[in-house]
Amino acid sequence: SWGYVVAGSQYRGNMGGTGGRDEFGGAEVNDIFNLIPLLGNMPQADTSKIGLYGWSRGGMMTYLCLKKSNKFKAAAVGGALSDLRMMMETRPDTFETVFIDLIPGYLQNKDKCLDERSAIKFADKICKTTPVLMLHGTADWRVVPQMALDLSSAFIKYRVPHRLIMFEGGDHGLNEFDEEVDKQVKNWFDKYLKRAEKLPDLKPHGR
Repeated sequence: SWGYVVAGSQYRGNMGGTGGRDEFGGAEVNDIFNLIPLLGNMPQADTSKIGLYGWSRGGMMTYLCLKKSNKFKAAAVGGALSDLRMMMETRPDTFETVFIDLIPGYLQNKDKCLDERSAIKFADKICKTTPVLMLHGTADWRVVPQMALDLSSAFIKYRVPHRLIMFEGGDHGLNEFDEEVDKQVKNWFDKYLKRAEKLPDLKPHGR
């Protein structure tokens, strides 16, 4: 309805997804990249203007894609997981069991496994030609808002083009702000995909 072709991956090993197992930010990142040649076979899809949109764990996957590639012209994330250590600190009830179950070699090398999946640890390697819209609720207990604040600070340091919007009292899905979220995401994609506007000047400037 916004005038875009949309494709989503079913990560390997999940609910009928074949070809391996979910590694929570491991080899299944390739399942996202494999959508590109698929879209290339669709005449209505322009693969020179691809955007990424990920929520929660999907936000982590978006950051991993932006670490690996400069193919994408824009990205938007919501409630994005960007610091797996902070996730364990704030969700000790559940989350390390997820890492143990899914991440290969986790028990043998926790630090390496966590750092490889935490955008806060590779913010300097995020593609600097893909503008990122970050959306997060201040009342999100699943992925605490501090993750978005910390990553935004790192993006400023490394001059990664981005805009952070914190929704006051918003939960993990920003369910109280559905219309505003859609408006912000649509405007972001229209700006950088449809209109192909130039990136902002991130060097200190002005009066």
